[in-house]
Amino acid sequence: MAFGSRVAGAFKPTTYTIRYPRKLAGNPLLYISSASASLGDALLGYSQGITAAFQVQRSFIHRIVHALQPALLISCLSITAIFAALASAYTSDWLGRRTSIRIGASLYLIASAIQMIAPDLTTFIVGRSIQGLGAGMLSTTVPIYQVEIAPVGARGMLVGIEALCMNVGYAVSAWAGYAFYMDARAEHAWRGPFAVQAAVSLVLVIWTFFLPESPRWLIQNGFMTEGLWTLADLHARGDVTDEGVAHTYHAIVDMLEMEEKGEKGGSGIIGPWSALWRDYPRRTFIGFTSRMFAQLTGINAMLHFLPEHLAQAGFSIPRALFFAGCCSLPYCLGTLPAILFIDRLGRRRFLIVGSIALACCLVLIGCLQLYVDHWPRMLAGLGGARGVFIGMCMYLFFFGATWGPVPCLLSAELYPLRMRARGMSIATASDWFFECVVGITSPPLINVLTGGYYLLLAGGCILSGLVVWSRYVETGGQPLEAIGGMFGDPQPAPGKLEQEDAVMQVRRRRVRGYSIVSMPSSMLVPSIAGTSQTTLRVPSALSSAAGSSPSQDTLFSADADADTLTKQRPSGTSTNMDKYA
Repeated sequence: MAFGSRVAGAFKPTTYTIRYPRKLAGNPLLYISSASASLGDALLGYSQGITAAFQVQRSFIHRIVHALQPALLISCLSITAIFAALASAYTSDWLGRRTSIRIGASLYLIASAIQMIAPDLTTFIVGRSIQGLGAGMLSTTVPIYQVEIAPVGARGMLVGIEALCMNVGYAVSAWAGYAFYMDARAEHAWRGPFAVQAAVSLVLVIWTFFLPESPRWLIQNGFMTEGLWTLADLHARGDVTDEGVAHTYHAIVDMLEMEEKGEKGGSGIIGPWSALWRDYPRRTFIGFTSRMFAQLTGINAMLHFLPEHLAQAGFSIPRALFFAGCCSLPYCLGTLPAILFIDRLGRRRFLIVGSIALACCLVLIGCLQLYVDHWPRMLAGLGGARGVFIGMCMYLFFFGATWGPVPCLLSAELYPLRMRARGMSIATASDWFFECVVGITSPPLINVLTGGYYLLLAGGCILSGLVVWSRYVETGGQPLEAIGGMFGDPQPAPGKLEQEDAVMQVRRRRVRGYSIVSMPSSMLVPSIAGTSQTTLRVPSALSSAAGSSPSQDTLFSADADADTLTKQRPSGTSTNMDKYA
């Protein structure tokens, strides 16, 4: 741990620069930030659709891979994604959420360029493997970012937006595969979609420089003032002393202070890996199994091989690609119930209903394929391509509404702040591991079991519903800092916001024309109370994370009638002025 702390100190940012326009403060900034980060999930969905489409592209099969080796292209991405998901726990905690997203998007950009120009199988696998690194980092960090910027009653909605972006990414790639197939003998029939992927990756890389950092990460790492202002900009149109902002800020600080004392998981701002199993076993079980069951319901067996399934059911290759694009539309529409109702109805209810609905859809598809030869001709027609198409549409709708967004949401919000990145990385690694297992085993199992394979997946859906019903806890409607109390964690006493409190002393009207100084010792909340100066006690772990000691505390002061907020700092310290516009 000492070595890890030294490494973290070497790479941890010492300043925080705000580049987003403050005129967007409030819901516009919140939704733009959520949608922008969700481009990472759009890349994940897009890559799934590309994988499905190029497996029926004749030019791709001739140039790159034999038709019997599609699982190789899927598994190489999943394997590297496992390691990247685990590594993202470090980048996310040390460098910040938005920097971790930027690294993942940059890896995606490099991988897209390699795959776009790949002359042979070896080069293509190298590109896919690098893409797996980006996928692992994005799939771990983006949900954490979403839940940490969201207000209490909107975490499910923002993660639902993230799932919508992923599904839209899949839909775009499905239709792009169909469009490029119109010239299927040419090389750009499969190279073209990678150019689109590279363009989206570049947009995400650039936009991460303008995203607000997670306010919880800022506070955890000693940027107390910046964390408060970011909370206000995201939740209260820049009003630093909004009651909800003040309550959230104090809840974060109080929880970090209590955790720093070592009541659970040891001391320090980042907990050890062993604490996941020692102190948070039920949460680790929920996070791990939720992502595992999301794969064992068979979603990636469907998505990665959807055009192939439809072609085997009787569609021609062009029509298989066309109807794969049609299947992606209910997949997108399915996220709307999650966006609208998951915060109101709860996570457990969505998962249980989803397990039942998915099992019914899979039984329908499996039975149609198993018994079609024994039924009258009219029903046999239903059991062919049209029946599979209808069943796939229903399956994708219910998955998009339930087991698509909810496991990502659950695994991101279960853990306390100091363990969140590590807990999420374990959950995401399980997701990629079981995606790899499903990707490798699906082709031979489908060949051997035919329709029975779908009945096997239906059994996994039923098992998932039983586990959710018996073991999962409802986390909806709770502040992130209060979820631990549902698992028996000690909770700090509610902070009292006295009139002399530093937060309460800031003007209740929006301050314009002020400057904020970003520096390691920026650990106090501004106070505007005549000429007095008010300090805020900061946990020692946060002080060390910021690279300063309590004796180096920075004091804020402002005249009661002034519109400009200035920082008084000890002599000999350097500053980096970041102007709020």
